[in-house]
Amino acid sequence: MTPPAILLESRRMLTDYHLHLRPDEADAAPAEYFTSANVERYREAASERGIEELGVSEHIYRFRQALDVWRHPFWERYAHDDLDDYCTFVREQTDLRLGIEADFVPGAEDRVAALLESHDLDYVVGSVHFIREGAVDMDDFTVWDPKDPRRSAEAVWKRYFETVAASATSGLFDIIAHPDLVKVWGSTHPERTPGRDPRFFYEPAVEAFADAGVAVELSTAGLRKPVAEMYPAPPFLAMCVEAGVPVALSSDAHRPQDVGAGYEQALDLLAELGVGELAVFERRTRRLEPLGALEDGQGE
Repeated sequence: MTPPAILLESRRMLTDYHLHLRPDEADAAPAEYFTSANVERYREAASERGIEELGVSEHIYRFRQALDVWRHPFWERYAHDDLDDYCTFVREQTDLRLGIEADFVPGAEDRVAALLESHDLDYVVGSVHFIREGAVDMDDFTVWDPKDPRRSAEAVWKRYFETVAASATSGLFDIIAHPDLVKVWGSTHPERTPGRDPRFFYEPAVEAFADAGVAVELSTAGLRKPVAEMYPAPPFLAMCVEAGVPVALSSDAHRPQDVGAGYEQALDLLAELGVGELAVFERRTRRLEPLGALEDGQGE
């Protein structure tokens, strides 16, 4: 079960919890990127932007142990590293919060829970990249097939947000990452965006977030993607805030220069929606801290 929020003695802060210490390439070896020098580069970038609370959340599919959960060909391509080594490095050689980004795999909830609970994590970022075997955000193994009418934009979006809702109610995750990732293609593939009001699709996810007590991630990563918009879209985030869902702030950086990128826009949106606190995590326990501010001249 997701732990309840607790409010302790507070200080203003900014967070960046959804970070990756290496790029996405399969040959990005931990020996090159899981180093004190590389962590220091991320720390320096965060410090320049006034970001105090920094956490790393590598993709679960980069670790061999994940193949006990799911043997999708994409995971088999990437699962080379040892999860225990990663956790030991972060805990013993860094001051970062220890997280992981874990894909939601319907039907594998017990296996995912066993893997997560066997490691001393500060938080788990849940994400949906696949609908069954098909990926929503990459060309390899893509779910998008114009020859298959069952894969219309409306059908894909409906199934995607139903899966996001199920990920929240699974009890596996503390934060739901980039919760409208399905929009990533933007105007580059207009046929992948339904014509109807997107709030129709958001609603089951918002209800699930509120019922499950998870935090929603406001991610600036979408600003660096074809859609050129934060995740979630402002109307989606507004629905979450109205429902009382706490917010975690992240950049989904895969390189130091992207730490805190786009935070000026994110903070403007949070101010517009009246959000004054961020979700902060330690040993799978959430608390709320007052929202801080960027250092002068930083954030882009």
